[in-house]
Amino acid sequence: MASASSLLCEEQFLCSICLNTFTDPVTTPCGHNYCKTCITEYWDSSDVTQCPLCKKRFRRRPQLQVNTEFRDMMECFNSMRVKDGEVLAKPGEVPCDVCIGPKRKAHKTCLVCLTSYCQADLEPHQRVASLKKHKLIDPVSNLKDRVCQKHDKMLELFCCTDQVCICFMCLKDDHVTHITIPSERAFREGKARLESLTSEMKEIEKTKSSHVKEAKRLAQQNKHESERELADIAEVLGALVASLLKNQDELIKLIQEKHKAVETQAETHIALLEEEVDVLRRGIAELEEYLQTEDHLHFLHSCSSLHYVAFNKDVFKPLSHGVPPFTDSLSKMSEQIYLGMVKKYSAQIEKILSKEVGMK
Repeated sequence: MASASSLLCEEQFLCSICLNTFTDPVTTPCGHNYCKTCITEYWDSSDVTQCPLCKKRFRRRPQLQVNTEFRDMMECFNSMRVKDGEVLAKPGEVPCDVCIGPKRKAHKTCLVCLTSYCQADLEPHQRVASLKKHKLIDPVSNLKDRVCQKHDKMLELFCCTDQVCICFMCLKDDHVTHITIPSERAFREGKARLESLTSEMKEIEKTKSSHVKEAKRLAQQNKHESERELADIAEVLGALVASLLKNQDELIKLIQEKHKAVETQAETHIALLEEEVDVLRRGIAELEEYLQTEDHLHFLHSCSSLHYVAFNKDVFKPLSHGVPPFTDSLSKMSEQIYLGMVKKYSAQIEKILSKEVGMK
């Protein structure tokens, strides 16, 4: 009776959802207790908000608060249940499959029993001769993945033909003609292949990383060289432009000076010509006056006078018939020889630059 009473007491402290002792216990409006996380996840996965036990529905999801007094009772209960040196399984750890009530942390998993045991419950496997032959491994939670779903036997073989894990019973069914090896051997060989492949991939990664590093270095170097070349070109062309501007100023000054000299020479020559024109006009007027006289004695006397002789000498000077001294310079300037020179050399520079750029 004491044992049954004790079992009943333990079951009262188990969450009906996770079947473990309560963690942060909460109470629903219908009076049932659950772990706060368990009931929250239950409602999140359901279309209706109801109690998992009595199925009572709630119009709105209740705002649940942790029952602190119940939680304190749980902590006291757990402290009495756990012996010295034993540890309860935390979330994410493998619990003991044998413990009733609070689940202790599993110490080993038996591949024969397909059960995980805490240190206390593992004692028979360390004492009973037949159980000592069972294979024990570190605790695992996915035991169902290690059992053949068809024969309910441990997956101890590996089929190299189908690349799947099988049990001994499978050898008599679908894999009777296939090549099979122990799973541990397949594990070692597969691990060795993966290690070899990993080493090979690391070498390839190392080589490619080196290539990437070298490519980045060359790209950076090319960038610096390009920037330096652009700067040099800008400097050279800047110097060329400055030189052209200087030559432009000097050429403009030279042309202006030549034009000024020609203008001065032209003004002097024009003044002389105008003076000669005035002399001719006066001579013509005097001659026309002599031509109008009817007095032959007076005419003959006037024609032989010193005035006529002096006029006759001045009017036929070389200045009157030769080419004016400034006309040669004026003719050359009118041909725009400097403009032609500038166009010629500009076209040559443009042609050279276009040719060189087109060849790149």
